[in-house]
Amino acid sequence: MNTNLYIARRIFSAKENRNNPSHRIVNIALFGIVLGLIVLILAVAIVTGYKTEVGRKVIGFGSHLQIVNLDSNQSYETTPISEDQPFLTDLKNIEGIRHVQVFATQPGIIRTDDEIHGVVLKGIGSDFDWSFFQENKVAGEVFQVQDTIRSNKVWVSKQMADLLKLKLGDDLVMFFIHESEAIPRQRKFQLAGIYKTSLDEFDRMFVLVDINHIRRLNNWKANEVSGFEILVNDFKTLPEQENAVHNLLLRNTSADRPVLQVVSIKEKYRHIFDWLSLLDMNVWVILVLMVLVAGFNMVSSLLVIILERTQMIGILKAMGARNWSIRKVFMYFSVMLILKALVLGNILGIGICLIQQYTHILKLDSTSYYLEYVPINLNVGYLILLNVGTLTITMLMLLLPSYFIAKVSPEKTIRFE
Repeated sequence: MNTNLYIARRIFSAKENRNNPSHRIVNIALFGIVLGLIVLILAVAIVTGYKTEVGRKVIGFGSHLQIVNLDSNQSYETTPISEDQPFLTDLKNIEGIRHVQVFATQPGIIRTDDEIHGVVLKGIGSDFDWSFFQENKVAGEVFQVQDTIRSNKVWVSKQMADLLKLKLGDDLVMFFIHESEAIPRQRKFQLAGIYKTSLDEFDRMFVLVDINHIRRLNNWKANEVSGFEILVNDFKTLPEQENAVHNLLLRNTSADRPVLQVVSIKEKYRHIFDWLSLLDMNVWVILVLMVLVAGFNMVSSLLVIILERTQMIGILKAMGARNWSIRKVFMYFSVMLILKALVLGNILGIGICLIQQYTHILKLDSTSYYLEYVPINLNVGYLILLNVGTLTITMLMLLLPSYFIAKVSPEKTIRFE
């Protein structure tokens, strides 16, 4: 039998401890650990959830990767490439790539009787993945893109529809300006769908339209597009997928075809992803502060317990127990206290997260935060790391006060009592 563990259990479960002054101090330390773990769980779940949701919305507008002409710049007036590329079969077979679709963009202006608004038309083909816009749909139905007949139906954001006072089924007129033409071109479309992502920068800009309209506006051939959008299965593997696509383009480069480049969503919208990366610093600051507070609370409580148990320490030393053996008694006792606090902290922290995840009680100002409610991302791996890290760091901090046991003199403590 482990004698040290047995003594620690007796101290931990002794009923008379509840009447001691040290019991209140220990409860304060436990409360500090519980509160700290709750804050850590909420901080990690909210920040990772926020980054995931905002990143997912940005990707919904621009995909993970884009293959475009090397001559194309950051503007939405692109240099076309052929959609009949020899590498497409190999591209779709790269492990981790979920979907490949064509796209085209063209700046334009929407004019109504009362308002005028600049937009970017995003031309989509028959291979377009509607899942993102279906998730964020407010009203309407998807429209089909065919090779022979151009569809006049478009999708706009709710923000745009409210600004221009448009509703489903309304006609809207767009104008397109070309440098070589003195008179803007005019096209009439019908509003078929309304979406809302709360990403103000994108909602006020993008209009989904049949790609054949952009081909005709730019005098492109029937098989020319701005480029290809690539969706991957796991955002964490994006650098590897980007390298794989880049290598594939290099192998298929030839003198009679335009030079193509692969552009990552992180590069295309660097300002957004750099901003999201800064949120990690907030989590680390909270993590360090909470763990230090919990550790110092446990250090103070362990010192009180050691002072209260000086007679027991003296008796154990008189019976031949070594300092390290007695220290293990108090370390076992501390582990029991911390584990109790961790269990309570996990129950409360995860419980609060689940309530928010399924009820969305806590709301956000979508114009400032891009989301309508506080997002939650409960990751088992993060929870395990938080618990193990809190336990490990706290126990390491408790090694120092346990050395005070060596200063206890058996003769003085026993004679004093």
